[in-house]
Amino acid sequence: MTRRTMIGIICIVTGLMMLANMWNIIRIDWLWQQPWTAYIAPLLLLFIGVRLIISSFRRNRDQWLQRPVPDGEEGKRICCKTSFGGDEYIYKGEAFHGARLEAYCGGIRLNLSNAVISEDEEIDIQTFMGGVELIVPASVNVVVKSRSFIGGVGNETTCTIRDNAPCLHVIASNVLGGVSIKN
Repeated sequence: MTRRTMIGIICIVTGLMMLANMWNIIRIDWLWQQPWTAYIAPLLLLFIGVRLIISSFRRNRDQWLQRPVPDGEEGKRICCKTSFGGDEYIYKGEAFHGARLEAYCGGIRLNLSNAVISEDEEIDIQTFMGGVELIVPASVNVVVKSRSFIGGVGNETTCTIRDNAPCLHVIASNVLGGVSIKN
């Protein structure tokens, strides 16, 4: 457990104790003499605690479960699904033939930076309160089509100038979620 997580837990416990005092579940009036601290301090501590815990999980790279790339039908298109967690799939020189990614209240990281992409391929993405991070090689073009409701797609890739470069077609449907595409 990181230091940030511990501080976050302490802040949350303190905020909950203050709310319990306000609701007369426990009595710790001797700690708080000012009337404004009864309302602002608990909310502030809860906010800081939750923020610290969330940021500690985002900075900890061990949160992603590295899984082997799943075999698709006849060695073709792969399907990856995650719920309430995070999975990372890394291509290490294998041929890529498209994917279907579904993230429900979780995240998927698909690293294609070392994948062999020799022709146009399609990546179909569906998210609900989750996200997908795609890392693509600089030698491919990326075309995005998106339907998003309170979410979106961020394409931060560099465009390849060659006309004969393969193209990744990303088709994303996001509800309260998003997709990030990088080189």
